Amino acid sequence: MTTNSSTAARRTHARWFPILTLVAIGTMINYLDRTVLGIAAPFLSKDLQLDPTQMGLVFSAFSWSYALLQIPGGIFLDRYGTRLTYFVAVTFWSFFTAMMGAVHSLWGLVATRVGIGIFEAPCYPANSRVLATWFPQNERARANGIYSVGQYAGLGFLSVPLFWLTAQFGWRGLFFIVGGIGIVFGVVWWIYYRNLDESTIVNQAEKDYIEAGGGGDYKGEPVRFRWDLIRKLLAHRQILGASIGQFGGNSTLVFFVTWFPTYLVTARGMSFIKAGFMASMPYIAASVGVLLGGIVSDMILKRTGSANLARKLPIVGGMLLASTIIAANYVPVDNNVLVIAIMSIAFFGQGMTNLGWTVVSDVAPKKLIGLTGGIFNFSANLAGIVTPLVIGITLKMTGSFVGPLIYIGVVALIGAFSYSVVLGDIKRLEIDTDN
Repeated sequence: MTTNSSTAARRTHARWFPILTLVAIGTMINYLDRTVLGIAAPFLSKDLQLDPTQMGLVFSAFSWSYALLQIPGGIFLDRYGTRLTYFVAVTFWSFFTAMMGAVHSLWGLVATRVGIGIFEAPCYPANSRVLATWFPQNERARANGIYSVGQYAGLGFLSVPLFWLTAQFGWRGLFFIVGGIGIVFGVVWWIYYRNLDESTIVNQAEKDYIEAGGGGDYKGEPVRFRWDLIRKLLAHRQILGASIGQFGGNSTLVFFVTWFPTYLVTARGMSFIKAGFMASMPYIAASVGVLLGGIVSDMILKRTGSANLARKLPIVGGMLLASTIIAANYVPVDNNVLVIAIMSIAFFGQGMTNLGWTVVSDVAPKKLIGLTGGIFNFSANLAGIVTPLVIGITLKMTGSFVGPLIYIGVVALIGAFSYSVVLGDIKRLEIDTDN
């Protein structure tokens, strides 16, 4: 029940449940749908007779449309709002995931992966908008960490069941099952998600608390897109630095959600089921990194009042840890425990870099959160185009994962430099949208 005074009732917690819960589940399904191909790849590539370069092409195809549709997706989000955008996105990306189970050729796989990329494009800008709307600044990193656990925990805790489903029902059955779950969630989202001003389960006390901390709905007219708005945003070092930095961090993530299971099976000689168990460890470590990064960031912000220190320290530290993936090249083939430990440390660090989305929530102009998130995610997901192709081509040329792991480590170091030096002060930007 809504009250008229912030002192008349104890503050509700609608921002945590159901709002953040819905975002966390949606994010988990998002990553299941984009990464389930990595689980199916050893069987799928054999059945369809695809070589490493062709599989690199398939892995990369998702990011062609995902990256290119970031800005249009952000424009759609700013125009039509979070509820409709997310419903359309999750329903259709899940449909294309299910359709992957029906393809019989390389180009059929490419087409369905492009379809998934198109409709997943607005998801993270929408998540950023939810954070900026429903949470005060001093809770955003923690909220970001909680919902982001879904993108790692989905495969971390579900890797073994997913490998088992593949063994029981085949790779086609795996796509049908995962896609169907997403379509059902789309209906759940439509029923339960509301904007802050439209919600009937948030009271005035919680709303006042959110708005006092810099949250709340944007109440102005939707901004019509103009190309010069992109130029104006990129003229600020905050947007440019975060975008370059996240490319570095996202390259590590892309390796784990595409080539990692194949790396364990081919380079490390693990059985399919053992690879499923071993693959879960780095994802669990990344889940811990996401949560710890968010908690530490908000703790530093509370104690120091410095957004620069609170956001940059965990992100840069995480990217330095991600660069240690190179050390896996020097581990003997029979020492699986050590290589998984190295991979877990690297992915733990990458999990901390997910705070980049909190930076976007902190700096984006309220009227342009969707567009800002689109620019940021476009830059970050260029890694999704480049990384699978670099790995696939290098693997075919050398027959080894040594070069690909060096590449992942180097771009992580570039990301650390960008966040620490290029980014500048973390503060809410004001953009003139009238001229």
